[in-house]
Amino acid sequence: MADCPRPHDDDARILLGHGGGGTLMHRLIETVFLKRFSNPRLDEGHDGAVLDVGGRRIAFTTDSYVVKPLFFPGGDIGKLAIHGTINDLAMCGARPLWLSAGFILEEGLPRETLERVAQSMSEACRAAGVELVTGDTKVVDRGKADGLFINTSGIGLVEAPSAISPRALRPGDAIIINGDIGRHGMAVMSAREGLSFESAIDSDTAPLAAPVLDLIAAGVEIHCLRDATRGGLAGVLIEIAQAAKRSLLIQEAAIPVTEAVRGACEILGLEALYVANEGRFAAFVPADDAEKALKVLRRHASCADARLIGRVLDDERGLVTLKSEIGVGRLLDMHSGEQLPRIC
Repeated sequence: MADCPRPHDDDARILLGHGGGGTLMHRLIETVFLKRFSNPRLDEGHDGAVLDVGGRRIAFTTDSYVVKPLFFPGGDIGKLAIHGTINDLAMCGARPLWLSAGFILEEGLPRETLERVAQSMSEACRAAGVELVTGDTKVVDRGKADGLFINTSGIGLVEAPSAISPRALRPGDAIIINGDIGRHGMAVMSAREGLSFESAIDSDTAPLAAPVLDLIAAGVEIHCLRDATRGGLAGVLIEIAQAAKRSLLIQEAAIPVTEAVRGACEILGLEALYVANEGRFAAFVPADDAEKALKVLRRHASCADARLIGRVLDDERGLVTLKSEIGVGRLLDMHSGEQLPRIC
C-alpha cells in the first residue's frame, strides 16, 4: 500500500496514494474537476446524471474498476464492473438498459484470464437484463496495469416519478439499509492478503435495479438512494447529510453485520461502517412508507435482511450521529482516505 498522504501534500500525491473516497479525494474532485466542469447536472453529485432527451428522462453514469486481485470470493472484476454500473443507474431511479466497456489490458495477461472475466460479465448482463452494446480495448506495457482495468458506462430510463436526490430529504424520513454491510471489502482483503477467517466471507456484489424498480412500482415515495461502495455506509450517510444539510440519527444496533465480518474487522483494526460494499444501498423514504419499503425489499435475495436503521432529523447542520447499543452517541467523520484501497 502506498504511504498515506499528509493533508499538505500536493494533489498529485493524493491521487497516487488513494484509490478514491475520503475527504482528500473529495477535495481533489472539487478543486480540479468541478472547478472546470461545473454544471447543474454534475453539481448534483449523484451516482449518475439525469438528462432530459426528447421529453424522456435518461440516466447516464460511468465508473472504472481497478480491484486487486481480479478474482475474489463471491465475484471478480468483470461481475463487479457490470453490477456497479447497473447499481449507479438504479440509484437514479432508472431501469438499466445499455452498457459500454473499456478494457485496459496489461501486456502478458493470460488469455484464459480475460476469457473468464468476459464470461462473468456476459452472465451478469444476462441476469440483469442489460446489453453491452459498445466498447474499446487498449494494451499497455507489462507492469503498468496490474493485469486488467475496466471502465463501464451505462444508460437507463428513469422510472421514478420525482427526483431522487439528497435535496429531497425531509425531517422524519426513515433510513433503510438493504442488508448486512462490509462483506465485499473483507472478501477482497482476504483474497489480496491470503487471509483465512473462521467463517468464509463472500462479496455481496449484486445488481440492485430490480428491488429499486419494485419500490417505485409499489408506490413508495423515494427521496434519496445511494449505494454504499467506497467509504462504506458511513461515507454515504455523511455525504448525503452534508449535501442535504440535514442531520441523521443512526442506531448502531439496527445495522446488520455478520459475525464473520465483525471478527475480521476486529482482527484487522477496521470498522465495518467504513468498509466497502457492492450490493448494499441506503434508501430514504417517508416514515409512513418504511414498512411497505421493507416488505418490498425483503422479497429479493439481495435485500432479505433489509433493516430500518435511522431517521432524518429536523436539524440543518448536516451531521451524522451513531447511537450505540448503550445509548451513547458519537459523530461519524469522513476518513481522510480509504481504509482499503483498490477494493473496486
